[in-house]
Amino acid sequence: MKQRLLNAGRIPPALEARLAEAYQLATLPGDCDRAAFLAAHGAEFTALVTSAAVGTDEALIAALPNLRVISNFGVGLDRVDVAAAQRRGIAVGYTPDVLNECVADAAIGLMLDVARGFSAADRFVRSGEWLKRQFPLMHKVSGARLGMVGMGRIGRAIADRAAGFRMDLRYHSRRPVGDVSWQHEPSLIELAKWADFLIVITAGGPQTRHLINASVLDALGPEGFLVNVARGSVIDEAALVQALVEKRITGAGLDVFDDEPHVPQQLMALDNVVLLPHIASCTRETRQAMADRVFDNLQSFFTEGRLVSAAPSP
Repeated sequence: MKQRLLNAGRIPPALEARLAEAYQLATLPGDCDRAAFLAAHGAEFTALVTSAAVGTDEALIAALPNLRVISNFGVGLDRVDVAAAQRRGIAVGYTPDVLNECVADAAIGLMLDVARGFSAADRFVRSGEWLKRQFPLMHKVSGARLGMVGMGRIGRAIADRAAGFRMDLRYHSRRPVGDVSWQHEPSLIELAKWADFLIVITAGGPQTRHLINASVLDALGPEGFLVNVARGSVIDEAALVQALVEKRITGAGLDVFDDEPHVPQQLMALDNVVLLPHIASCTRETRQAMADRVFDNLQSFFTEGRLVSAAPSP
């Protein structure tokens, strides 16, 4: 008999169809019908699939008394209550590694775009401004100083790419990473003072909320650039807007925002900011690999009693 699987997240239609073939799949209703649905059917489900954008809170986990496994579409776990799941012995799977390359590509792309002004130059040509004046001089990337906030799997992939630009690289994390050659900087403020570019690729969640604040931005300074491919919550967005408007930093490249998909209007009005709709991992190849990992985590759990990619303990 097929296991009962509850879909609580925004997952790709092809993955949903594949899961529907392998499991008895049901979709969690909207808020107005959710409590009644869970009261009537919550005990039926042994598995839950969700996404990094939606997550799974303790209340939903509690409403599923026979839940054995959660499979998350995404590497971000800040909206998944992993601790609550693990207290009940529920396995939590996610999709690391398969998206490293594309997120790293996006980080480098944002850095190049905001420094060289490629998106702004495109608007300059399309608007007819090139017929009237020259595009302003921008900033060199090759040989610049790159500060990395975080040095996990994706951070390493970004650092590898930065080596091709002959960038001098240092990183900040809670503790030094043992098997990398780049210099660890214990102070985030000192890293920001040193860097020309600051790329943020640390985990989200309460521990890193507003890690990049006004003090860090002031340390980065009027010649510095900020790139964020982590989580919107990591940056104090109001402080960032103010720093950009007042030109206390030169520019920013942002793939994520604090209240997605709502982006502050002040950011949209600035020409020294590149804005992406959270698409760092959005390639056909990577999203297929992520979908495969979600499916494989469930299959491996129910056939072998283990996950392909188990979430770390918080």
